[in-house]
Amino acid sequence: MEPIADTEIKRVLVVSAHPDDSDFGASGTIAQWVKKGIEVAYVFCTNGDQGGEESGFTKEEMPAIRQREQRAAGAAIGVTDITFLNYVDGHLEPTIELRKDIVRQIRISKPDRIVCQSPERNWDRIGASHPDHLAAGEATIQAVYPDARNPFAFTDLLEKEGLQPYRVKEVWVSGFAHPDHWVDITDTFDLKIAALHAHASQTAHNKELENMVREWGQRNAGIGGLPEGRIAEAFKIVHTA
Repeated sequence: MEPIADTEIKRVLVVSAHPDDSDFGASGTIAQWVKKGIEVAYVFCTNGDQGGEESGFTKEEMPAIRQREQRAAGAAIGVTDITFLNYVDGHLEPTIELRKDIVRQIRISKPDRIVCQSPERNWDRIGASHPDHLAAGEATIQAVYPDARNPFAFTDLLEKEGLQPYRVKEVWVSGFAHPDHWVDITDTFDLKIAALHAHASQTAHNKELENMVREWGQRNAGIGGLPEGRIAEAFKIVHTA
């Protein structure tokens, strides 16, 4: 499915389970949007404290470290509007509470486009299908439809917080097993790598990080029919207006 033209997109909201998820999945694309003047905001559902077992930090130290790293990663590609919902890492479920929290962020940000993780397990890339990713994706899709647009859903958001119902035009799903849209990120690959290096507690031990991410991107590009040597990120486009 063809996406809405970027020229018609003013704001994008990216919802992810963990700090670094959006940088692995979509930061090359996000960097292009920022360069075009599109406003991008991030929402991270968990505190990330189950990541970084090879970092030397304790689990108790991880949330503050990962938030600091994510702000640095965002700055590397020009994203400074970052919200952490601070659910417990590894325990995320698509609950009504999470759904409401995401609806709140949608109504605050008023995005034309949302990027989220796939709520469907990808058997060919099990790493993309962490249970928290599936939960974040499912809760985000539920928040987009039906809740964010419905004045009768979570009425206190409207009555007490003054957050008006809002209709998102489209959703880009990352980590989906059968994507239908590929973005050539060859020219912003260096920014993607800079963002990933900012997550030192997660990536510093991996000396092959850049080669690994390049190989993933070149594989995406090949599947998407791009010329040999190009690097791409892959998405499923869902029209939701």
